[in-house]
Amino acid sequence: MIDLKFSEFVYQRPNVDQLEEKLRNLIESFKKANSFEQARDILNQINQLRNDFSTASAIATIRYCMNTLDDFYKKEKEYFDEASPRMEGVIVELYKALVSSPFKDQLQKEFGNQLFTIAQLQTKTFKPEVLEDLILENKLGTEYSNLVSSAKIPFEGQNLTLPQVAAFMQVADRQVRKKAAEAYFSFFERNEEKTDKIYDQLVEVRTKIAHKLGYENFVQLAYDRLGRSDYNPKMVAKFREAIKKYIVPVVSELREEQRKRLEVDVLKYYDFSVVLKEGNPKPKGEPDEIIQKARQMYEEMSPETGEFFNFMLEDELMDLKSREGKYPGGFCHFIPNYKSPFIFANFNGTQDDVEVLTHEAGHAFQVYRSRNFTVPEYYWPTTESCEIHSMSMEFFAWPWLELFYGQDAEKAKFVHLSSALFFIPYGTLVDEFQHLVYENPSMTPQQRKKLWRSLEKIYMPELDYDGNKFLENGGRWHRQTHIFESPFYYIDYVLAQICAFQFWIKWEENRKKAFEDYLKLCDAGGSKSFMELVKLANLSSPFEEETIKKVAEKVVLWLEKQKI
Repeated sequence: MIDLKFSEFVYQRPNVDQLEEKLRNLIESFKKANSFEQARDILNQINQLRNDFSTASAIATIRYCMNTLDDFYKKEKEYFDEASPRMEGVIVELYKALVSSPFKDQLQKEFGNQLFTIAQLQTKTFKPEVLEDLILENKLGTEYSNLVSSAKIPFEGQNLTLPQVAAFMQVADRQVRKKAAEAYFSFFERNEEKTDKIYDQLVEVRTKIAHKLGYENFVQLAYDRLGRSDYNPKMVAKFREAIKKYIVPVVSELREEQRKRLEVDVLKYYDFSVVLKEGNPKPKGEPDEIIQKARQMYEEMSPETGEFFNFMLEDELMDLKSREGKYPGGFCHFIPNYKSPFIFANFNGTQDDVEVLTHEAGHAFQVYRSRNFTVPEYYWPTTESCEIHSMSMEFFAWPWLELFYGQDAEKAKFVHLSSALFFIPYGTLVDEFQHLVYENPSMTPQQRKKLWRSLEKIYMPELDYDGNKFLENGGRWHRQTHIFESPFYYIDYVLAQICAFQFWIKWEENRKKAFEDYLKLCDAGGSKSFMELVKLANLSSPFEEETIKKVAEKVVLWLEKQKI
C-alpha cells in the first residue's frame, strides 16, 4: 500500500482508447486460455487495469466535488461521463467470457459465487447500441449536480449553500426555521422548469435504454444494475405495504408527541426536523475538534476502528467543511490503487455533522476492511448492504456521544433514534414514486408532482406545507439527488435501517457480540449477496413483517421511556 496524503495522489487521465484495446485483447486471451491458472492470471491483469481506471475516475470525481468551479476537474468529470459507459461495455464483455468460461467451476471456487451472480445480471444491462444513451444519462446527472452545487441563497445577510441554509431549519426559533425552509425551497422553485426538464430527459433516456435492452421498462433494468439478485420489485412492493401497516401509524403518533413538545397548534413542514422545543442538540466545538473527538471514539471502540480512523486522518482522506462551490451531498468513495476510502461531507454545525461523519465512516470502515480483495466487485457489496454498515455505525457511536454533545448526549440519542424512524416512511415514498414514474414514463412533470403529493398524503399524512405553493404542488422531490443521479437507490436506506435497528438492539444488549457480527459483515465486503450478508451478520430478514413490527416496537418503547 502506497502511504501518501490525498493531495499527493497522482491523477492522470487514462487514454480510454488504449485501455479499451488492451482490455479487449486480454479478454480474448482469457477466452483462449488453456488452463485455469492461465485464465486466473489474465483475470488478475484485467482487474489491475480496471483498478487503474477506477482510481483515476475516483480522484477526478472527488476533486470535482470538492470544488465544482474548478475548470480542470470539471472537464475531467465530463471526460469520465463519456469514458465510463465505454468501460462498462468492455466489462460486460468480460462478464460474458466469465460465465461461459470452461474453467468456470474452478474460477467460482477461487473467487466465490457472487462474482458470477453479478456477471450474469450485468450482461443484461449493456449492448453497444445503448452507449450514446448511457453517456447522455451521465451528462444529465452531472447537469443536476452542477445545478444544486451552484446554489447561492441569500439568507441572514449572507449567500449560503443548500447545506448551510438547511442548518437554520433545525434551530429553536420557529420563525427562523420557516424563513430558512422557504429560502431553501425557493431555490428549487426558481429552478423548477430546469429541474423538470433534466428529469424528463432522464426518464426518457432510461426508458429508451431499457427498451433497447429488451426490458419492459426501466424498473427491472435498475434492479439488475444495482445487482439485486435475491429480491425483486414484488418483494419490495410487499415490504412497502408492511411499512404502511407498521411504521406509518407509529410515526404519526410520534409526530403528535413532537407537536406537543414543540408547543405548536399544528406541526408544519419546517417543524419536522426539530424534535425538541429548545432545538436539536448541536455538537460542541469546531469541525477540527469534532474530528479529534471522533478519533478518540474510534480508538476506544476497537483496535480495528482505531487503526482505520488514524489511517484516514494521517492521509487526509476526509473533506468535511461546507463551502461555496462544493457539491452539497455526503458520500464515501474508494480509490483502489491507493487502497484508500475517502469521506466527503458538508458540516453545517448541526447534529447532522456527527451523524454524517459516523455514517460515512461506516462505509469507509467496511471498504477499508475489504480493500485487499483481488476482485473489484468485492470492494463494496450491493448498495442496501452498504447502508447497513453506515447506519449501524451511527448507533455504535452512542456510548461516546458525551464527547460530542456533553450533557446533551441523551437528547442527541433521542433525536437520532426518532429521526431514524421518521425517515422510513419518506424513504419508502421515494421508492414507490420511482416505481410509478418508470412504469408510466409518459407522465408530464405536473402529473409526476401530483403523484408525489398523493404519495406524501399516504406515507406522511401529518405533513402540512403551510400554504407553500411549490411544495403543495408536489415539488419537494426536486431536492432528492438520488432520484436524479442514482435511480432506485433509496429503498436501500429503508431496508438497511431495519437491519441497523437490529444492530442497535444487539449493541444495547451485548456490545462485544454486536461488534463481532458487524466486523464479520464488513470483512465479507461484496463477496456475498444482500440476503447472504444479512444471514452472516445474524440479522433477521427485513422483508419479514415480523422483523419490521418488532424493531418498530423496540424503538417506540425506548423513546417512551426517555424523560425528554
